Order: sequence, then C-alpha cells, then structure tokens
Amino acid sequence: MHTTETLQHFGEITEHYIQELNEFTMEQLRRQPSESEWSLGQMYVHLINSALYMQLRNADDCMTRSEDAIISTEGKTETGEAIFNQGSLPPIRIQVPASPQYTPGQPDSKEQLVQGLQAVLRRMKEIGPMLEQESMQHTVAHPRFGMLNAKEWFMLVEMHYRHHLRQKDRLKNELASSV
Repeated sequence: MHTTETLQHFGEITEHYIQELNEFTMEQLRRQPSESEWSLGQMYVHLINSALYMQLRNADDCMTRSEDAIISTEGKTETGEAIFNQGSLPPIRIQVPASPQYTPGQPDSKEQLVQGLQAVLRRMKEIGPMLEQESMQHTVAHPRFGMLNAKEWFMLVEMHYRHHLRQKDRLKNELASSV
C-alpha cells in the first residue's frame, strides 16, 4: 500500500471512530467488561497515544535521523515480515498484564478523544507526503516486529487502528448486551 492509500484508509477509519463516539455516554466509554480488560475509552486513548508517542515519533526519528534511528542490517523479525507482507496485524486478541506504563488511563471527555484522533490524523497528513522523498535507510526497532523504517512506522498506525476495530465491536456488543 502506498502512503496516499494508507492516508486515505486512515482518514476513513478515524472518521468511523469519531462517529462511533456519538453512540456512547462517558459512563459507557469508561466501563470495563472486567478488571483485566480495557474500557472502550481506554482503547481510544491507547490508539491515540501509541500513534502520537510511539509510531509517529519513531517515523519522525527515522526521517530526522535522530540518535535512535540507525542504518541496520538486521531488518524485520519473521512476525514483522509477515504483517507487512499481508498488510495487517493478525486477527488475534493480545492481552498484556496491567501496568502503569502500558495500561491507558480513562478518558476525561469525548472531546479529548475527538481532539486526540484529529491530532493523529493531522500528523499523518503532515508526515505522509514527506515519506515519498525518504531514503528509508534509517530504522528504529519495534519490540516485536524488528527494525522498521519511517514508511513502515507510518503504515503501522493505520494497521493498528484497523486491528482495534474488532476490539471496538466486541466492547460495543458487550455494552449493548449489558443494558
């Protein structure tokens, strides 16, 4: 997928996430199905924070050749190769033990979520056109996928949002069945 296609799909997914917010009260957005599961609002916060503070930051690091970006001969892991070859994350639930550094906080308001989603979309629109001129030699390590270049970090944002659509639908169904 080219960056323009990625950006188009990402814009559509972002609009979908924003529209879906209208269906929920803040109480519903903060309701966790169980102690070990995130609420719908926490999932939104996770998407926003991981895009702004990990994926797009790492794309920036690759493009600006920061000290975290290197020219590596390592490449992607087998898992990383697989997800980029198929263009999506696997349709499996990934559960990580709760921790202060990984578990997202509850949202304060719907407006916070809308503004966060829009901020990610703005950054994607800023970075997307710059990727066409990028050499893609500089990479930053992803904990599971190996060494990713700026374009791969950029594409990962859209894949990650798409991956969480299943979680959103599952949480939405759980909310509907608990009424």
